[in-house]
Amino acid sequence: MKDIVHFEPLTQEKYATYITVGTKAYNQHYRHLWPKGDSAPYIQSSFTEEVLLQEEQDTNTLLFLIHHNKKTVGILKISLKKALDSYSREEALYVDKIYIIKEATGKGIGKKVLQFVELRAKELKKRIIWLDTMQKGPALHFYLKNGFKKHSTTEIPFPQAIEEKKPMFIMTKTVSKVSTLR
Repeated sequence: MKDIVHFEPLTQEKYATYITVGTKAYNQHYRHLWPKGDSAPYIQSSFTEEVLLQEEQDTNTLLFLIHHNKKTVGILKISLKKALDSYSREEALYVDKIYIIKEATGKGIGKKVLQFVELRAKELKKRIIWLDTMQKGPALHFYLKNGFKKHSTTEIPFPQAIEEKKPMFIMTKTVSKVSTLR
């Protein structure tokens, strides 16, 4: 069977799936950032029907379910216009969330997600794609391997997170121009 990765735009009928998969994937990878593993502050700010309804109504936000061979394995959230330093809102696309359940990691899905994001950025004539990632862990190595560079530092914006686990990098990738045949 050929590996097929499909991106389904989120609709209200699929909120429960997005919440379930997003929460599961987040907790599988990031529960260690929270005292006693209690990720509730983040989950409540990201994975409720109220939050999703607000995000879905925001024309600057795109939400997707990620499917691999017809199974929902992750979520993707993109902000179409979000400035970074000298890059204007029109020039920069922000990847807010890529969460893939542990059972589906290591199968090339993350790479397909980044290709999908880059294609969208090219269509929108963006100059850069940017995102935040933990300073320690497999995500950093994954982004570096896929052409992202360390830009600057930031930290988890939740006061409840464990202080020494808060450091993050802002990563950027220049969007290559779409080649045209003449």
